[in-house]
Amino acid sequence: MSLVFFRCSDNSEEMVQELDQQPDLISREQIDNQIIESLRQTNEYNWKQASDEVLFSALMHSDTILTIGYQPQGETNIGSRISSININDKAWAQARATILEQVEVTIEAQGKTFRKADLNVNVHEVLPFIEIKIADLNTITQLRKMPEVRYVEPLGYEVNFREANPNGREASDSGCSNDPENSFDAGDYTTIAPNAKMSWNYSYMNIPQAWNYSTGAGIAVGLIDTGISPNQNKLNGQFNSGYSSGRYVNKYGFYNDSWWPWDTNPDGPDDRCGHGTAMAGVIAAPRSNSGSSVGVAYNVNLVATRGTGDVVVNGGKEKTGVSNALVFLGNRSDVKIISMSIGDVFTNSKVADAVRYAYGKGKLIFAAAGTSTSFTNWYGVIFPATMSETVAITGVKEGSYTRCDVCHSGSEVDFTVVMEKANNDRHGLSLAMSGDQPSTVGGSSVATATAAGIAALVWSKHPTWSRDQVLNKLKQTADLYPNRNSNYGWGTLDALAAVN
Repeated sequence: MSLVFFRCSDNSEEMVQELDQQPDLISREQIDNQIIESLRQTNEYNWKQASDEVLFSALMHSDTILTIGYQPQGETNIGSRISSININDKAWAQARATILEQVEVTIEAQGKTFRKADLNVNVHEVLPFIEIKIADLNTITQLRKMPEVRYVEPLGYEVNFREANPNGREASDSGCSNDPENSFDAGDYTTIAPNAKMSWNYSYMNIPQAWNYSTGAGIAVGLIDTGISPNQNKLNGQFNSGYSSGRYVNKYGFYNDSWWPWDTNPDGPDDRCGHGTAMAGVIAAPRSNSGSSVGVAYNVNLVATRGTGDVVVNGGKEKTGVSNALVFLGNRSDVKIISMSIGDVFTNSKVADAVRYAYGKGKLIFAAAGTSTSFTNWYGVIFPATMSETVAITGVKEGSYTRCDVCHSGSEVDFTVVMEKANNDRHGLSLAMSGDQPSTVGGSSVATATAAGIAALVWSKHPTWSRDQVLNKLKQTADLYPNRNSNYGWGTLDALAAVN
């Protein structure tokens, strides 16, 4: 599939003159405070809430790239139909043309020289949005009035939670660390044949008992994360080893970490963070004979995509990478399940379009409810786990319904996974960036990957089932069913009951 590309405009002097003519910008601090106050009060923020001035200022404080969702005049509620839309049909092409004509008229009406090349217009080849470089408040005002426009959002604006953190905790939005654990307690794992380490928490979801009936064979899980380490043999040449055989691992890159905004050519599938490697290990690490950790579905196929540089999808390139990864996995007939242990505190409509696209293709999408890395857990469930098209997962401590120390909870949560010890806060095992010595991973991220692996066990046992049948089985066998908890959904998954 094609990606969105941007180039550097050669009229920087004209751009400076144009900006000098614009009204004073609202400061980043003021914009951030508005967003955070909305999050505190309603647990939600959408750019539709912003005034034209706030939206314009956010655009100018970032990369000046505006994402415009479009539709033919008279169309409504396209979300549920987005996977069947052909944007090359006449009505959709006309909607795009009408929007671009309005941009041209608005700019020329102000006596400014108009060159279409300076807009750097890019049309997504599947999803109904375009992206344009804009440096004009009046253009934004006019666009937001148009019936052909579904949404208008600044692509690259990022909230600075480091400055606004309400509890004064140092902020880091990376979630990037995956080194081998130096030492383990006696109860951290069990050694199982042929010589693999099974994480202590698997038994709480009856995963080892479920392996008597299913190991995930014949199902493919799509992972959207930070990629896979080329140095972790268990996700490369030794993916088929020990009791794991006859399966494949595919790796793709949709993200570019260059700080140049117009450089969006993907720069490969390799993990430079560690998070994606750990999540891939939880889902699909082989049941090896070399002492490494075993994945929940150790015979599942894995299609790993590098869609982001870290766990918080807040940069423009991360939104682009994740959106394109969702479309790619949505179009793969072998992929049944998508695991997303990533997200952001408020909605991005471009990513939401892509989630709905993949959902419309029949994918079962698991998303992390949130882990406090760049913000403290005063905040509830994060996007896209807030969407009805995703299955929201969070982590809890063993022995009771107490969320893990950094996990988020809320009414959108569908299921929980035990992933933190009550007495010492130890987490579950996974693959490190290299070698056989396991790492330990926590948060709603590992809970999400675990849930995706359990779903693969169920779908492998019942290969003719639909997404809804698999999801209903997970729900009906979770430990709180038929009562739904206001913070923990249907409760902790039971792999054994679900595969039977």
